[in-house]
Amino acid sequence: MAEGVKARVKAPKSAAAGESVVIKTLISHPMESGQRKDGNGNVIPRSIINRFTCEFNGQSVIDVDIAPAVSTNPYFEFEAVIPEAGDMKFTWYDDDGSVYEDVKSIAIG
Repeated sequence: MAEGVKARVKAPKSAAAGESVVIKTLISHPMESGQRKDGNGNVIPRSIINRFTCEFNGQSVIDVDIAPAVSTNPYFEFEAVIPEAGDMKFTWYDDDGSVYEDVKSIAIG
């Protein structure tokens, strides 16, 4: 597991039924390529976020495969239509098997 990883999500607390809202996500992650060496000449193991998903009430909103050339701290901004009140679940998958999650509830108002 990479050290100091922190997921951040900005989503509205409420929306009108059928409204399109902007979702912003950022995960603080070093994104180590596996090609650098430490001070002793040992290869630093690869550790990148290789997939990001978002679900609303269990239905897929976005599913992104991430290539090794992505920068550190990957940021995603996208729009989603909110048909009803529910939970948005955000999941980031790391090469080392770690999974980072965040959930935001959105009410209809």
